[in-house]
Amino acid sequence: MNALQNPLALIGRILLALMFVPAGFGKIAGFTGTVGYATAMGLPLPTVGVAIALVIELFGGLALLIGLRTRYAALALAVFTLVASFFFHAYWAVPAEQQMVQQLMFFKNIAITGGLLAFAAFGAGAFSVDARRTA
Repeated sequence: MNALQNPLALIGRILLALMFVPAGFGKIAGFTGTVGYATAMGLPLPTVGVAIALVIELFGGLALLIGLRTRYAALALAVFTLVASFFFHAYWAVPAEQQMVQQLMFFKNIAITGGLLAFAAFGAGAFSVDARRTA
């Protein structure tokens, strides 16, 4: 199993980055629409919140992808994902016909947060910029 540790860490980083990097680029392309959505969801200071989300998703996702300062990037993405879950997937506050989907999305984000915390705890693995910097 140890032989799989580094390849699996790389695959895990790539898969998690796929959640954040496209979302960051999407916020650039549709900034105004995203601010409108954040406003409708009750996010305080929606323009600032979306700008912060864009930076965290894009730069944190890219850092996670290449394994650069992975522990910090993963921790920032974990906190971001956890907070976003309460604003955008509050299944307890939506009509009954929307609860199942929103609950699924909420707990998906909780699981992603767990994966990110594992990278924050254990690092990126050998196939990363972090590993090359310490070698």
